Amino acid sequence: MGSMRLFAAVLPPENVLGALAREVAGLRKLPGADRLRWTQRPGWHFTLAFYGEVDEELVPELSARLEKAARRTDPFPLALRGGGQFGRGRALWAGADGDLRTMRLLAGRAEAAARKAGVPMREHRPYRAHLTVARSRDGMDVRAYVQALADFTSPTWTVEELVLVHSRLPRSGTPGEQPRYEPVARRPLRGAG
Repeated sequence: MGSMRLFAAVLPPENVLGALAREVAGLRKLPGADRLRWTQRPGWHFTLAFYGEVDEELVPELSARLEKAARRTDPFPLALRGGGQFGRGRALWAGADGDLRTMRLLAGRAEAAARKAGVPMREHRPYRAHLTVARSRDGMDVRAYVQALADFTSPTWTVEELVLVHSRLPRSGTPGEQPRYEPVARRPLRGAG
C-alpha cells in the first residue's frame, strides 16, 4: 500500500482569491520580492490540520471521521484580513477575520478525526488561521510586506465545507516548482449544501 500526503483545509472562493491576487501583485512590486518564493493561486488555502503521509488504507476511515466533524460544525463567516510572518520571514501570510472561534473548533475536530482514524499526529499546537502567500529559504526582513498587508481585507464568505486535500510534491526537480493540490473529499458543514 502506498501513502498520500494529506491535509484538511478551508478553500476560499474565486472572488476572495481574486482580491488576494490583486494584493499579492502589489506585494511582488516591493523591493526584494524576487527573493521570496510566492505561493501560486492553487496553493492558497487555510490548512485546518496537516496529516503528512497517510497510509492509503486509513483514508476511508479518515474521510468518514471528517464527515462527522464537518456535520457537527455550523457554517461560519470568514474573510482574509491583514497579515504576518513566522520565523523571521520564513513564511509571509494573510490572516483571517470572522468567526475564528468556529474555525478553531473545526481545526480541532479535523485533528481529532485523524487521531481517531489512527493517523500519527504531532503534538497539538494552538490553531492559528493563516494563508501562506510566500516563503523564504533563509529568512528575510518582510516587515514592509506585513505592513502592506495591514490594510488588506477580502470580501467575506460563508465557509460551508471542509476539504481533504492531497498534496503531490514536485518530482521534476525544477527549482521553484509548486506542489499540486487535489481535493480528495469535500465534506459539507452542518446544514450546508
